[in-house]
Amino acid sequence: MKKLHLQTQLLHSDRLRGTEYAASHQPIHKSVQWGYARAQDIADTFQNKRSGFTYARGGNPTTAALEAQINALEDGIGTISFATGMSAISTVILALLKAGDHLVASQYLFGNTTSLFSTLAAHGISITYADVTDADKVKAAMQPNTRMVFLETIANPRTQVADLKGIGELCQHQGVLFVVDATMSTPALLRAKDYGASIVMNSLSKGLAGHGAALGGALTDTGLFDWSVYPNIFEGYRKGEAKNWGLLQLRKKGLRDIGGALSADSAQQIALGLETFFLRNERACQNAMTLANWLNAHPAVEKVDYPGLSEHPQHARASELFKGSYGTLLSFTVKDSVKHPFDVLDTLKIIMMSTHLGDNRTMALPVTQTIYAEMSAERRAEWGIADGLIRISVGIEQVDDLIDDLAQALA
Repeated sequence: MKKLHLQTQLLHSDRLRGTEYAASHQPIHKSVQWGYARAQDIADTFQNKRSGFTYARGGNPTTAALEAQINALEDGIGTISFATGMSAISTVILALLKAGDHLVASQYLFGNTTSLFSTLAAHGISITYADVTDADKVKAAMQPNTRMVFLETIANPRTQVADLKGIGELCQHQGVLFVVDATMSTPALLRAKDYGASIVMNSLSKGLAGHGAALGGALTDTGLFDWSVYPNIFEGYRKGEAKNWGLLQLRKKGLRDIGGALSADSAQQIALGLETFFLRNERACQNAMTLANWLNAHPAVEKVDYPGLSEHPQHARASELFKGSYGTLLSFTVKDSVKHPFDVLDTLKIIMMSTHLGDNRTMALPVTQTIYAEMSAERRAEWGIADGLIRISVGIEQVDDLIDDLAQALA
């Protein structure tokens, strides 16, 4: 039998992997602990000599089933789930970097990630922010102690598209970890592994789940990085095949020690959302393209940021990377002479004012006054975050209703 399409795999993953009574979904396992008949068995499980579960903080059968689905989407050698996407990002930094290391990060980062990185800098990890739309600028930012490059495939909120191919080749040549936050592109638009990503982070709360009813994050090891040469692997984890060392350290020093475990209830809710992931993404991307074109022609709008528009600085790259779809995120700047962004947002009837992304519902947010409120005005100007910038996460509604709502709000 030929290999199943990913949409089919997601629908039948639990049943085909094996569930009690051939149930279509992995049951919700509430147990915090697991019992063993033999002391040797629990000792072997603790020492990773046999598969199994010891304590729910390190995973359970329900989260493991979800991890298998995400791993299939990213074509990884292993995936670890977390309580939130920020927990996943915190883990990849805290478990794999140490004081004295250098990190090159995108200058177009989600505000919460930027806040986290400023905290890390206070603990001895030096950080240089670079324009990741140009691999040469990333190369110029590297230092002899650079251990990692971290970026988002599509930046939130202004949709800059990273030079994944160039940076992936650079990191491979330099022996540097290449960590990619794929939340805004999702595996529906591309696999970061195809461009050299060592570790892929996905926010499970957003496009993958779609319903906005459960928080979650995941890290996937693509199998491309040679952990045998990475100096920060603890001696106790340098056992067995080197390809598994990174995952082991992330699970032990990150998930177990930091404690950001995904609940079984949330894992099943996310897995249910995954069943319609490809269908939802296709509709939302179509809606986003239509809205971007409509906003681009509106006299009250100064600028629209969306990779699908021909004038977008990385449009050609996005067309090559994403193969015809350009994501569900866009932003636009209202002309100062026409309206204040709050006036536009307060008039919306259908579009929901919310901080969330990747939902089935379309959502809007004033960017400067919310997710970038803690950033200085000088830095916002440097990053191109205008006071009138509005972010739109496009959902799966009938697009004519969304256009009518924006039309009356901008009128």
